[in-house]
Amino acid sequence: MTAPTPHSTTHRNPAPPPLPDDIATPAYVLDVAALERNLATARRIKQQAGVKMLLATKAWAMPVAFPVMRDTLDGTTASGLYEARLGREEFGKEVHVYAPAYAAREIDELVTIADHIYFNSPSQIARFLPAVKKAGKHAGLRINPGFSFVSLGGDLYNPCAPGSRFGTPADQLDAVPWDDVHTLHAHALCEATHDGSAGLIAHVAKNFATYLMRVKAVNFGGGHFVNKPGYDVDKLIAALKSFREAFPHLEVVLEPGAGLVVDTGYLVATVLDTMRNGSDIAILDTSASTHMPDVLEVPYTPEIIGAGRPGEKRHDYVLGGKTCMTGDVIGTYSFDAPLQPGDRLVFTDMMQYSFVKNTTFNGTPLPDIAMLDVDGTYRVVRRYGYQQFRERLG
Repeated sequence: MTAPTPHSTTHRNPAPPPLPDDIATPAYVLDVAALERNLATARRIKQQAGVKMLLATKAWAMPVAFPVMRDTLDGTTASGLYEARLGREEFGKEVHVYAPAYAAREIDELVTIADHIYFNSPSQIARFLPAVKKAGKHAGLRINPGFSFVSLGGDLYNPCAPGSRFGTPADQLDAVPWDDVHTLHAHALCEATHDGSAGLIAHVAKNFATYLMRVKAVNFGGGHFVNKPGYDVDKLIAALKSFREAFPHLEVVLEPGAGLVVDTGYLVATVLDTMRNGSDIAILDTSASTHMPDVLEVPYTPEIIGAGRPGEKRHDYVLGGKTCMTGDVIGTYSFDAPLQPGDRLVFTDMMQYSFVKNTTFNGTPLPDIAMLDVDGTYRVVRRYGYQQFRERLG
């Protein structure tokens, strides 16, 4: 999958994390204990269903935390050369990569990095299969299964939307040299419930059996939101078991990204100023545009610990970022007391598609990347300054 997965809008009102009062903001903070809870779900799926599971680094890539994940996951999956290289250098297990198209120079390097290279079309396979075979690597083909289950964002996040560039349509599959294809790749989900996951698995089994019999593995992609409340993991496991019974010769792979890190971290921000223009406004040291772009792209309104929806509490505020873009607005929230400069706000579910997509628009400083360890220790693992902004400008 190359399109980003939007965040959920489920309001859970979690307890405040045990963060120090004096941390520098803004800061993305990984809660390691929460990540380990999510990984327990991944281990259960792997053990009971007998499948492989990869981390989709397009959704979340925090190399300092890869050791926490390495014992559970089988490797990483990338959306291009740089992510593949990151997976090889920092995760150190299997590396899978898919892109809608590759340049020849990318393939030259990818065959030295990736174990599995997934192609998007018969023409790309025809062009690059010799190089993949010569390097002893596995070629895969992404199909467009004509099935999708997208919770948010509509066609913006739907890999099987009309006219989608993702995957080979069913009526073109006979042009594929299947005897040289190791993996059939079918990604069609985005924040899917168990019904979406099980539905995709059944759909592929029913409609693509001819091709499944000619490959050695099937990859059901990402979008399986296995750690979100309400996801019935047992139904996913049952669907995977049924599929493996029908196609016992196939290795089965899942590649969640957001589903592994959902609800595992925060973006901590500080109120810089308040003002009034028809409504009360608070300006923060963070930004929707630069630090949480899915707020504008999906769009969605993230949760803040201790805050409510408009009108739920006594004081409503529109929260805005510090950039010059008029639409850099995070949303409207209510609070028990008036906001004051220096107040700290903690946005939840801020690991997925946050720092992998952020920008330095307006010269806005990037947030710290930090970890809250299981023992409660808070540590900054990366701090950004002017130099990172300057280097991007050439």
